[in-house]
Amino acid sequence: MTLKPLPVGVDDYKDLITNNYYYVDKTLFIKDLLDLRGKVNLFTRPRRFGKTLGISMVRYFFENTGNADSNAESRALFAGMKIMGQGERYTQEMSQYPVISLSLKSSKQPDWELAYGCLIEEISREYLRHSYIFDSLKTQEQRRRYDDIMNQRGGRRDYITSVRFLADCLYQYWNHKVIILIDEYDVPLENSYFAGFYKEMIDFIRSIFESALKTNPSLEFAVITGCLRITKESIFTGLNNLEMISILNRSYGEYFGFLQTEIDEMLCYYGLEGQRKLIKEWYNGYLFGNSQVHNPWSVMNYVKALTVAPDELPAPYWANTSSNSIIKSLVEKADISVKNELEDLLAGGTIEKPVHEDITYDSVYDSEDNLWNFLFFTGYLKQITRRMENVTQYITMMIPNHEVEYIYRNTITSWFREEIKERDLTTMYKAMQAGDAAVFQQELSKLLLLCISYMDTKEAFYHGFLIGVLGNMRDYLVKSNREGGNGRSDIVVRSLDVSCPPMVLELKVSETHRGMEEACDRALAQTREKGYDSWLPEEGYTEVWNYGISFYRKQCRIKAEHRNLL
Repeated sequence: MTLKPLPVGVDDYKDLITNNYYYVDKTLFIKDLLDLRGKVNLFTRPRRFGKTLGISMVRYFFENTGNADSNAESRALFAGMKIMGQGERYTQEMSQYPVISLSLKSSKQPDWELAYGCLIEEISREYLRHSYIFDSLKTQEQRRRYDDIMNQRGGRRDYITSVRFLADCLYQYWNHKVIILIDEYDVPLENSYFAGFYKEMIDFIRSIFESALKTNPSLEFAVITGCLRITKESIFTGLNNLEMISILNRSYGEYFGFLQTEIDEMLCYYGLEGQRKLIKEWYNGYLFGNSQVHNPWSVMNYVKALTVAPDELPAPYWANTSSNSIIKSLVEKADISVKNELEDLLAGGTIEKPVHEDITYDSVYDSEDNLWNFLFFTGYLKQITRRMENVTQYITMMIPNHEVEYIYRNTITSWFREEIKERDLTTMYKAMQAGDAAVFQQELSKLLLLCISYMDTKEAFYHGFLIGVLGNMRDYLVKSNREGGNGRSDIVVRSLDVSCPPMVLELKVSETHRGMEEACDRALAQTREKGYDSWLPEEGYTEVWNYGISFYRKQCRIKAEHRNLL
């Protein structure tokens, strides 16, 4: 049997079905939309959790394209899907509505002019898609305006009200209210904030939304998707008909992300049942309402990789698609309390924070709570428990899975490398070369306080930390686990100029602060007993500085021992 391909990167429902991709059936999303009857529904979920495909599915179900076979085409696309078994109450809604469908993701541009141009291009494309109604427009002014918007000749005022105008024109043509679908609504807001034109963008998007969604008699209902819930006062001003469905809401929880039963069916189909535990550890852990879900993007990428090579190792697929700017900023701006909380999270612990869903990009850095909320709602933390104290809701959070843990660790490691490159470590390097253990210890201690150490009980952490710190020593070679004598020293630092004494560093982790002194002595004794510096005379060196370095959390103790090799 030829297995269906996995739809990695396919977010058009019609494309997915007609090309016989594997599909995790989420069509009961349509049933809930009809049952719950929200007028304007805003769904916020992390990136790559199936929002665009969900919007596309809704469009193909409801849209009347004007084609005589429109209903038959829709029934073919949904044949065998769960929604078709829910009865005529739902199937009679197929192909009954004009639909306006917009994606705002193309507005991720470096400046306002380019972003604005991409937005009006997206609007003009939708006008062109509905150009069959042009000849039916009742007035010359309507035709002029429609033509200007369709051909990107309109003014700012034309585009501010363009979605509302198109809805009115479609309602006039079909005598049926319009469904409005807007995908990735917050992409232009996030991008404009980091690119420096947030005010212009938020004013424009707010004006479009107010016109199209507020007291619009041509509107049947609207579905909007994004990653983050933006404060109502900043963009959804006056929309009393707005229902916000975030990851905390009990409704719709199962429609974005893969449930465990859906993962099990997929693995069974591809004969990969043995990978269930690994996939759960890497990509599961999100709680949307009452539904425990996996990251669908990462699961599909990994399952596809496994179909090619059954021994393929898991990878952080989501890390390559999501913007990590906020995590980087969190690390860069972190004070000691935030660093301690990050360390707790990376060690598998939890933090408890007050939660609030209204966030604006320009206020993310106003408080630590805003940053933690941002990380929670965008998928970098997951809910463990929730409680109410007076009028404030608190959520206990932790890192969802190995994939997100990788993002934190990789981001922190990269940030630390960048921070080290920018710091002047000349004083520390000179102290090392001169055997000045006191100054070496003082300077290294400063760097330890700067660092986020999530495994500071492990010697490997400090080993990697020191390798990074010493990497900027010009004209010196830094070698790790260099074989010498009867073993391998932790780190050897040497110049190609043999008149400069090399440095052999042996590291120990102490279980107590009081034990740091003795740990240094043990490190130096080990260097002597195992002859870690015995190979240096063969290279032409005549003297060496041996260092015993002990660590206890963010503190270090350094002892130096000079040895003449002649």
